[in-house]
Amino acid sequence: MARDYYEILGVSRGSSKEEIKRAYRRLARKYHPDVNKEPGAEDRFKEINRAYEVLSDDELRARYDRYGEAGLSGAAASGFQDFGGIGSFADLFESFFTNFAGAGIGYARSRQGPVRGDDLRFDLKLEFLEAIFGGEKQIRISHLETCPVCGGSGAKPGRGMKACPTCGGIGQVRRATRTPFGSFTQVSTCPTCGGSGQVLEEPCSHCNGEGVIQTTKKLRINIPAGVDSGTRLRVAGEGDAGRRGGPPGDLYVYLSVEPDPDFQRDGLTILSEVRVSYLQAILGAKVSVPTVDSKAGLEEETELVIPPGSQPGTVLVLEGKGVPRLGNPAVRGDHKVTLVVEIPTRLSAEERELLLRLAELHGERTNKRDGFLSGLLRGLAQMPGHREREEE
Repeated sequence: MARDYYEILGVSRGSSKEEIKRAYRRLARKYHPDVNKEPGAEDRFKEINRAYEVLSDDELRARYDRYGEAGLSGAAASGFQDFGGIGSFADLFESFFTNFAGAGIGYARSRQGPVRGDDLRFDLKLEFLEAIFGGEKQIRISHLETCPVCGGSGAKPGRGMKACPTCGGIGQVRRATRTPFGSFTQVSTCPTCGGSGQVLEEPCSHCNGEGVIQTTKKLRINIPAGVDSGTRLRVAGEGDAGRRGGPPGDLYVYLSVEPDPDFQRDGLTILSEVRVSYLQAILGAKVSVPTVDSKAGLEEETELVIPPGSQPGTVLVLEGKGVPRLGNPAVRGDHKVTLVVEIPTRLSAEERELLLRLAELHGERTNKRDGFLSGLLRGLAQMPGHREREEE
């Protein structure tokens, strides 16, 4: 037995046409096959449409109230049709989805407004000391700038915009498609105006209507102290110009640091080596060592104290002579100096005599490689990075 049309729409028999329309819209949104994928939703949708088809028409409603469905035979065919006063089902759902465009559902009408310009990347190589102490670097970049003739409008001076002839200024084009369920309208962005709804009356000859031109310019980039390879600097507003009045993008400068023959870097720590004789290592000494400050011409070389009895590979620390902390250059790391003890390959007769006497004082045998002298020299020579003493 067929259900009562008033019951299907959830309204009373005395409901007004506006109340019936509101009830239909609510149910149609809920059960439309494109929205509701539950079993039976499509049949329910057809039923709702048939009920509204009858109750929205004064003549059909009167016949239905008097004779029931028997009075509708031949009067109207069930299915999806366009109804007066509310437009097609596609229009109905376009209106519905437009209201919920913020939730990401399609059909929302939108005109293309200002567009932000693209960000750009520039790779910059720095010398080792430039990364340590920072400074200013000049670079050349190629990017899009707003056309100085048309001011970014793309139109010839004195001319403006006109409605797009393809979409009539709407920014969208529609294509109607009939399916077994009725007529549906597909909405897409206008291919002529790109959704703006307007086209140029006459394009600017300087930028060919683009509103932007490609140009090369020089920029001075401030390099903070303490940067390292992989550091990224942002230069606001120096990317490509925006379109249709949009803001420009940004320029991102990616840094890479060249190696230095004298120094290595480990975070905020500077690493280097200093060569001393075996006598300086045994007896202790004071030697001058270069630092990043002295190499940059900011001060003289630093005096380093070698404690007596220092072993090859000993690491001595110069506090506060390292890399400035990025963002807080007043804080600096340390400079660590590794001792490299050099072993002579040849000895003079006098040097050998003195060392033999030293060996005798220690009661060491000195034949060939035996004894204190040979053992001392051989031990130092076997340390990593040192040369072995040649036998005379």
